[in-house]
Amino acid sequence: MSLVGQWRELASGLPEGWRSAGLRLELRDREAADRAAALLGPAQPFRATPDTLRFATARDGTATGPDGVSRLLARLDEARIGGTLALASTERAAPRVPHGETLLADAWDTALAGLPSDWSDLLCELTLLSTDYVERAAVLCIQMNPRRDGMRAALRFRCARVAGYGISPEMARRCLERADHEGIRGTVTVLRALSDTHHAATQGPVWQLQGQTV
Repeated sequence: MSLVGQWRELASGLPEGWRSAGLRLELRDREAADRAAALLGPAQPFRATPDTLRFATARDGTATGPDGVSRLLARLDEARIGGTLALASTERAAPRVPHGETLLADAWDTALAGLPSDWSDLLCELTLLSTDYVERAAVLCIQMNPRRDGMRAALRFRCARVAGYGISPEMARRCLERADHEGIRGTVTVLRALSDTHHAATQGPVWQLQGQTV
């Protein structure tokens, strides 16, 4: 099968809503790989092994588009450069949200942007739009060590920027991205924040809310 034909077959099997895909092209030998790399120049291929090239395609303009990949592979077919094209990776597009709603990861960015630059410890709450989301959100955000607030559709978690008890802000965002990709909706709020704390024989501050230690 031609390389263009292989690409069309791979493209037809990509998941709905895909944003980008990594491709792996295995050639007969190093000389064929050299020629293929020159013809695939606009896709910026890199040499994974002496006879294997890797490059990407994307639908959002961050890499050569699907039609562009077809045109480039047609060059290789015309030059009688044979090879095996395989899918190395895929990435879905960010989910669309209804007007007026915000992705959880974006809400997290907004919450952090409103804090002083020297913040060190946070007590946060992920409030979900439905109790149906609670169990799955707890799994996707397991690194947060989330605790449900009573029977509310809300999960509380600690965050530590430098050291101490709580998830890092970067990992918290990754957890929320996972929830976004599964269509889980809600809001993220910083309930308590401390700045420039110094831990002495403790892993972090203790808060008391409504008589309960958290």
